Amino acid sequence: MRTHFFNTFSNSRDFFKKCFLTLFFSGLSPKAPGTFGTLVALPFAWAISHYIAPSTLLLLALLISVIAVKVINDYEKEGMEHDCSEIVIDELAGVWISVAMIGSHLFGIALSFVLFRLFDIWKPSVIGRIDREVKGGWGVMGDDLLAGFFAGLLGLMIIGGIQRIESLAFLLEF
Repeated sequence: MRTHFFNTFSNSRDFFKKCFLTLFFSGLSPKAPGTFGTLVALPFAWAISHYIAPSTLLLLALLISVIAVKVINDYEKEGMEHDCSEIVIDELAGVWISVAMIGSHLFGIALSFVLFRLFDIWKPSVIGRIDREVKGGWGVMGDDLLAGFFAGLLGLMIIGGIQRIESLAFLLEF
């Protein structure tokens, strides 16, 4: 169900805030807005991480999160429902953290996408607790930031395991 808030634009500033929160309106996708928003975020993650630096991607994810918290808090004070499905800027921040940790190579991007969506949908442990108990902008952003972090950690472990298997296989060839 669409909230009244995203159906109208009272001025151009409101338009840009909604464009920001919905990640260029990708959050208005009728099916799987979170997945669609994550897919929209990935090319930007690749470009920033690949051409600038992964650390820049991480810092931008955190900066965007702080800005998003402020905008979300303002909108919730105006009556918008908490963590409505149209808001997908949290997916951008989460998957950017994962990409910054795992890497911008094709396998890293794909692994970041799969693992981030897994943690974001499943919401294990502290991720689910933040989703349920923290209100306002930090509640919206926090679970995705942690999902991105845990996706990045698991991705690093997977890549490390693959590298060890490859090196063992190389040694066994001799």
